[in-house]
Amino acid sequence: MAAIEVEGLTKSFGGRVACRDVTFSVGKGEIFGLLGPNGAGKTTTLRMLAGLYAPDAGTAVVAGIRIPGGPELRRRVGLLTEQPGFYDRLTARENLKYFADLEGSRRDRVQALLDRFALAEHADRPFAELSRGMKQKLAIARALVHEPEVIFLDEPTVGLDPEATREVRSVIAELSAEHATIILCTHHLDEVERLCSRAAFIAQRVVAVHEIRREDLLRIDLAAPFAPDGVRAMCKSLRSSGTSLFIEPLAQVPDIVAALVAAGARIEAVAPHRDPLEEAWLSLLADAREQGLTA
Repeated sequence: MAAIEVEGLTKSFGGRVACRDVTFSVGKGEIFGLLGPNGAGKTTTLRMLAGLYAPDAGTAVVAGIRIPGGPELRRRVGLLTEQPGFYDRLTARENLKYFADLEGSRRDRVQALLDRFALAEHADRPFAELSRGMKQKLAIARALVHEPEVIFLDEPTVGLDPEATREVRSVIAELSAEHATIILCTHHLDEVERLCSRAAFIAQRVVAVHEIRREDLLRIDLAAPFAPDGVRAMCKSLRSSGTSLFIEPLAQVPDIVAALVAAGARIEAVAPHRDPLEEAWLSLLADAREQGLTA
């Protein structure tokens, strides 16, 4: 079941196209990545889905509400922006209470979120005195204070040191374990590989949607191209590239190798293989540059 359906979203500012014909869907409980270089239209897409911008063309349905949606949509989505707009002189608790009141949330949500994100002992310090990691966790708490159905996270680890980055990623992983529906907007490939099930590559438009593989594949290098039809029943998935086979095995590896040899294949090497997101991203980025979609 889709929590988000996006079809042909397009937005321009002063004649400059920010994004065009953006199309994808996100399942309920899925963490979905939006990847792209700076200026690719990721943030603009998020803001349209959150109801902050009206699209010039296209449609989207988020948590059952058609955008731009108005107050009802804003009640159902939580948005983490790069600049969350807290008040430096207010304490962490006062900031969170203020935004909880704006959203019409229960006051007991404030203490529960401070406890959840290990901010309770720092709750009465002014926001300006908090570390970067604490500030970002408070910003995520603000996005969750009204218990939204869908969460949009725009560059949640940008500018953070490694320790703060780890803390924020841990929070996102916890939300994933609770089957939250999240769109994670980032240009960090490792972040997407750690947290997302799929990712859309954006360069003004969606260039491709890539499934994130976490399991190891088996790579078999052959002396010459070979049709592996005889081993397909032994594989969950199988694809060939030149003289290499990439297999997600169902049978034992020695049995697959023996079946290939028996069918006449000459094998040069067998090794584990990861299908890294980086390779797909660099290839798609090169294609986008050839099409003039990005610099």
